Amino acid sequence: MAAKEKLEAVLNVALRVPSIMLLDVLYRWDVSSFFQQIQRSSLHNNPLFQYKYLALNMHYVGYILSVVLLTLPRQHLVQLYLYFLTALLLYAGHQISRDYVRSELESGYEGPMYLEPLSMNRFMTALVGQLVVCTLCSCVMKTKQIWLFSAHMLPLLARLCLVPLETIVIINKFAMIFTGLEVLYFLASNLLVPYNLAKSAYRELVQVVEVYGLLALGMSLWNQLVVPVLFMVFWLVLFALQIYSYFSTRDQPASRERLLFLFLTSIAECCSTPYSLLGLVFTVSFVALGVLTLCKFYLQGYRAFMNDPAMNRGMTEGVTLLILAVQTGLIELQVVHRAFLLSIILFIVVASILQSMLEIADPIVLALGASRDKSLWKHFRAVSLCLFLLVFPAYMAYMICQFFHMDFWLLIIISSSILTSLQVLGTLFIYVLFMVEEFRKEPVENMDDVIYYVNGTYRLLEFLVALCVVAYGVSETVFGEWTVMGSVIIFIHSYYNVWLRAQLGWKSFLLRRDAVNKIKSLPVATKEQLEQHNDICAICYQDMKTAVITPCSHFFHAGCLKKWLYVQETCPLCHCQLKSPSQLPGLGSEPVQQPNPTAEQNTRPGDAVEPPGTEPDNGPDAKDIPSKSNGQVAGGQDGLEGSQSMDTDTGPCEASQGAACAAELMAAPEGCPPPDPRVCVQL
Repeated sequence: MAAKEKLEAVLNVALRVPSIMLLDVLYRWDVSSFFQQIQRSSLHNNPLFQYKYLALNMHYVGYILSVVLLTLPRQHLVQLYLYFLTALLLYAGHQISRDYVRSELESGYEGPMYLEPLSMNRFMTALVGQLVVCTLCSCVMKTKQIWLFSAHMLPLLARLCLVPLETIVIINKFAMIFTGLEVLYFLASNLLVPYNLAKSAYRELVQVVEVYGLLALGMSLWNQLVVPVLFMVFWLVLFALQIYSYFSTRDQPASRERLLFLFLTSIAECCSTPYSLLGLVFTVSFVALGVLTLCKFYLQGYRAFMNDPAMNRGMTEGVTLLILAVQTGLIELQVVHRAFLLSIILFIVVASILQSMLEIADPIVLALGASRDKSLWKHFRAVSLCLFLLVFPAYMAYMICQFFHMDFWLLIIISSSILTSLQVLGTLFIYVLFMVEEFRKEPVENMDDVIYYVNGTYRLLEFLVALCVVAYGVSETVFGEWTVMGSVIIFIHSYYNVWLRAQLGWKSFLLRRDAVNKIKSLPVATKEQLEQHNDICAICYQDMKTAVITPCSHFFHAGCLKKWLYVQETCPLCHCQLKSPSQLPGLGSEPVQQPNPTAEQNTRPGDAVEPPGTEPDNGPDAKDIPSKSNGQVAGGQDGLEGSQSMDTDTGPCEASQGAACAAELMAAPEGCPPPDPRVCVQL
């Protein structure tokens, strides 16, 4: 069953490719200029010129026929191709009969065939050919009436009966007329079939539009016709024919530079019409999808397809190529200019593919560095791919500078390649930090700060590169040639890559500075307070050797609380506002926000760490990779289980825990409600 479905899918694409080829040929053929050329040549006696208007109408009929072939259902399309095959077989039978009669007239022998070996050979060859044609026609049309396709055997039967050669010529013409009448009868009997099909198709389209709408109809047709695969196959056929036509006319092997030029010119030849340009767009999309899929398979193996079975990637590169081709008028250029422009566009597409590969590799590499996986093969694959993404964009930028004159478009490509290399360098540096921390006995306390500074340095370099690109574009616009398209691109680039990045970076810096100031304003717990508290950090579930005390008398690691304050300015346990000492009630004019009693009652040590709908951040694009300083997952699970068991087995403020709970209740500042006893975790 699976093989049958695959065969039907292949036929669904292969049988529709000729319709797009016909559309492409009709677009290339300029009928008006063709007839003007005939008129200038004074070939008024040409039959084609005499039926000029009929030929013009047939040109539009060809478009209609192509659209019909493209949109027909698969069953009717297969039946139509079978009819075409039967017509070709009948024409082959006609050719066999005509060649046999001509050869007999040339020989002039009218006696018995068995007395002339050459005549006998010609007769047996024609007889076998006609039998094969009749059998194939009956099989294709699924009928046992083989005599309907055997009219071309009448000249052979007449020659076997020793009929004169002049009469055999008349019999051959009669066989041709009889076959033509059969074809006309078949066409007349099926004359209303196209009308009935169109009527039923229109009725179904109206019903679908009324129930589901035009968008659902378009998506359904897109999926049934398999438009991306169809155009990709069409373009690959054109490209293969172009390469074959080149090598079939060349005897000497081409050099490497010649092969590169051949590759570009062949692509340029195969995108001279809108249909072939769409084929190139979908081909590039599938190539990008294949490269990204191989990248993920190289990093994760078969697990990549289990975790992400449908990778909706590759369309970005295809859409980029389409937009650039339309904006630059690619199909209207000459072949040489088109090949030059295509080389630049393909550089942009390759740069986009490399950026997409980095987006796949970055989280995988960092997760591998933060984990305790000691598989050398996994680390080798991750590091080797990062090294490739570090070297290849830089090499591509170098090649662009070598072969092309620098302008604004090429500067954007070079800047994108340089930024990709810089981002890979930052990823490798953080990966090395994780690996160094893995071999240390003690965790690095300021690992998050180091990661923030690395990412901040990369973002700063990225901002400076974008600023240089804008400055170069503005200088070219002011002192060089001014274009509307260039100005629009400069404006978009300035807004998204300069203004928004500057705002995001400054906001992240302010949040981090405020969090650091709040942490510095909190008192540090003494050794006696830690021993009396005898608890773990409710954020990372690790033991506390050093801690800070919030105004609501809760203890946390300074680093953990600082990352929490990046998100919101409340206590992770009781959600009381954390203010500096100058803003506490009684010392300042600003009132303190009261906590939500419902949320506090439902708070547990494992649930109060992350408020609903909130996700902690680490600064600008900081990597969300846990380090040892934040605690391991196992330790966190143990702490959570311990807190839950004590919450269910014993009261949280019984005699064994009363002292600690009373201390917290008495230490709560004025204006902030006392902490809920249920959040006191005693180990």
